[in-house]
Amino acid sequence: MGELIEQGGPVVWPLLVLAAFGLLLSLERFFTFHRSRVNVGDLLIGLGAHLRKKAFAEARHEASRAPGPVARVAHAILLRHELPRQDLRDIAQEAGQLEVPRLERNLRGIMAVAMVSPLLGMLGTVLGLAQTFMKMRDAGGITTTADLSAGIFQALVTTALGLTIAIPMYLLYLYFYARGKRLLHRIERGGIEMVNLVIDARGESDIVDLSEARKEDLSKGARKS
Repeated sequence: MGELIEQGGPVVWPLLVLAAFGLLLSLERFFTFHRSRVNVGDLLIGLGAHLRKKAFAEARHEASRAPGPVARVAHAILLRHELPRQDLRDIAQEAGQLEVPRLERNLRGIMAVAMVSPLLGMLGTVLGLAQTFMKMRDAGGITTTADLSAGIFQALVTTALGLTIAIPMYLLYLYFYARGKRLLHRIERGGIEMVNLVIDARGESDIVDLSEARKEDLSKGARKS
């Protein structure tokens, strides 16, 4: 590895810096998405159990403790659970939009590493070939095989290193982009279901038990008689 860096020329160092930068961004994305992994169904079931009991405070507390963007959207809805359905849907949409920058964070940086690395590799290739032709010119067209191989080796090393960095970075960008899209879909679905749970829980308070109402009417009639 040290020999490759030494013979690859000065362009190798910027390429290594780009590789380290892309690795740090990728690790941050891995950690963020891993921390956001939560079973949306289980979360909604737990919150729904509290809502059926009209325990809105307990539901807010559970949503605030749960990790991930879906829990944050649910918490935003529960903070204004007394509003009409349309207002709750607007709150869910706004809370979901606030999660988009978090999902897309550092994706542009990873894409930039994937795009710049092969360009730097091509720059190293041009510099290596230029070095070869300069040696040939200084030697009056008579150069040894070692002189030619040094410049060509530099050109090959930088090109290969640039592609070695660019290909996995681009694949990681596609992977994180797809995960962000799936998570955004879960956020939207979780927000809609959370609004329905809140509306259903509020609607249950308007249901009248016919048997109890019948008993109350009979008791009133008995008192009147």
